[in-house]
Order: sequence, then structure tokens, then C-alpha cells
Amino acid sequence: MALVPSSAVGSPLIAEVDMGGSDPSSTVRATVVQASTVFYDTPATLDKAERLIAEAASYGSQLVVFPEAFIGGYPRGSTFGVTIGSRSAEGKEEFRKYHAAAIDVPGPEVDRLAALAGKYKIFLVMGVIERAGYTLYCTVLFFDPQGQYLGKHRKLMPTALERIIWGFGDGSTIPVFETPIGKIGALICWENRMPLLRTALYGKGVEIYCAPTADARDVWQASMVHIALEGGCFVLSANQFCRRKDYPPPPDYVFAGAEEEPSMDSVVCAGGSVIISPSGAVLAGPNYEGEALISADLDLGEIVRAKFDFDVVGHYSRPEVLSLTVKDDPQNPVSFTSAEKTESIQK
Repeated sequence: MALVPSSAVGSPLIAEVDMGGSDPSSTVRATVVQASTVFYDTPATLDKAERLIAEAASYGSQLVVFPEAFIGGYPRGSTFGVTIGSRSAEGKEEFRKYHAAAIDVPGPEVDRLAALAGKYKIFLVMGVIERAGYTLYCTVLFFDPQGQYLGKHRKLMPTALERIIWGFGDGSTIPVFETPIGKIGALICWENRMPLLRTALYGKGVEIYCAPTADARDVWQASMVHIALEGGCFVLSANQFCRRKDYPPPPDYVFAGAEEEPSMDSVVCAGGSVIISPSGAVLAGPNYEGEALISADLDLGEIVRAKFDFDVVGHYSRPEVLSLTVKDDPQNPVSFTSAEKTESIQK
């Protein structure tokens, strides 16, 4: 493994590249980005994303995966002024600012991300906070090297207090995209602990399984290894590395739940981004040292070799005993019959 120092601005970035001896035609160079949002400043975060994408592309990366909520921010430590039965005025104002930092899909920020994917000729998987009217969603966006927006995955089940600020995705946004570098899909953070949701991705043939997260605990690594083995796929997990100073200072932003406000240099999310092979081998990472570009060469032949041992929705399945039905129609709260009649006439 070679360690390549980065020239990027800010905290030092390290590219960790596993240089295997496999056939180059079946090898994909992938990078997971471990870096923090510029909180409440979406234009600055997009500028930072471009610097990181350019850096990864300079190493020959074909696929770049960003953390959960990189655009829009992961509001770590915030309660948004919520207690059971009440919401504070300060918390409502905090949500207004968070809502303002989110992005519309489609929208100008999506157009810029698509342009970046095209400019640097990469597949891009980006964690964002999506604004749909007045509801926010934790979302992953997918882009191809031709600068095309491919689609999105909305987090199906936000975790704990996330449910007061994010809406719930439905079965219509659980895509797996067939691309020249493999079939790419994503689940976000603790969604990856939902066996049936993972099985939905396996059923769509996912080969490069992206897992943007906000979980920096050691136990997260066990989940990532298990998914790689279970799915016979590469797992790319990207997390932010954040210090307290990466968030607005108090009293504008307060970390709740701690005995005392963290010092500005305190690490509040330690990263742990990692790339794992279908055999469960760690190819690069986990990194807990700082912001980093963590890269590896993925030998796609490893997928076939792993599936020979265990194909969870193939020769190792028993559909006559156990099966899964996924309701993948959009679930709309309001439908208009006149629109439905128009659509049926047009068809």
C-alpha cells in the first residue's frame, strides 16, 4: 500500500491506494472522501467538494463517494429545541437556517454537481440534504462521467432524533445503476443495519455498495465487513471527519448532551471511512486521523470469486421458504384524479 500526500487546502489529505496485480481492464479505482461540511454555507461546501473531486481525479479515481449529508450538513449535537410536547423558538429558527442550507433536487446545486462529474470524468455519489418544499430528506445523488444526473436514494428510515428534521423515503428511490464500472447503489448510515433493505439492493445486483454514514464507532467496521461478505460486493463507506470548529460557534450552535461544550479543536466525528472487498478484506482505511481521500483499486473479478462461495439472492437463496416483496411505487400523500385521467389518455 502506498501513501500519497495531498496538496489540498486545509487539513492534510492522504490517499491510500491498494495496488493489486489484477487485470487492469477489470479494475476500478475508487475513492471515499472523508471531510467535513462547511456548515450553513452550501456554496463554500460545493467549492470544497470540487477541490476534493479534483484531487481524487488526479489520482486516477473513476468513482468518488462522499459522506452522508455532505451538502447541507449533518447537524451533530443539535436538538432543534425539541422536547416531548414542545419546540422552542430558537430551535425553529435553527431549522429555518438548516432548511436554507439544503438543496432542491433538481436544482442549481445538482446541475453544478453534474457538471463536476462531467468535468473530472468520474462517477460521483454525493450525500446531500434534499429540500422538497418544507420537508427535508437525507439523500444520496448519483452522477456519471458524462455529466448526467442519474437519480437519488432517500433515506428510508432516519435514526432517532433525525426523525424530527428529515422525512422518510419510500420504495421508489432504492436504485441500483448499471454502469461500465459495475452496478452502483447506496444505503445511508443505519439503513445498512436493515436486512430486508440490504436484500433489496442485493436483488438488484449491486456490485459497488456505497455506505455514506455519520457513524464513527469501531463497531461500524464490523457491519461493513459483514455486508461485503453477505452481498459479495465491494463496500465503500464514507464519513465526515469533524472538529467542533467545523460547526458555528456557541451560542449560534450548541452541542447538546455533553457535560460541557466541546473545545473548538475537539474531534466530534472521527471518520473511520473504509473500502472493503467482497471477501471481507480491508483494502483501504479505516482512517481516524483527519480529513482524507481513501482510495483503492477494485478487482471486479473478486465479485465472481465471492459469489462462488455465497450468492445471497442466487444459489444460496430459498425462495420457496423465504422471499421478499418490495413496494417500489412512489407514495404520494395527495393524488388528483384529473391528472391520472390525463395521463391515461396520453398513454
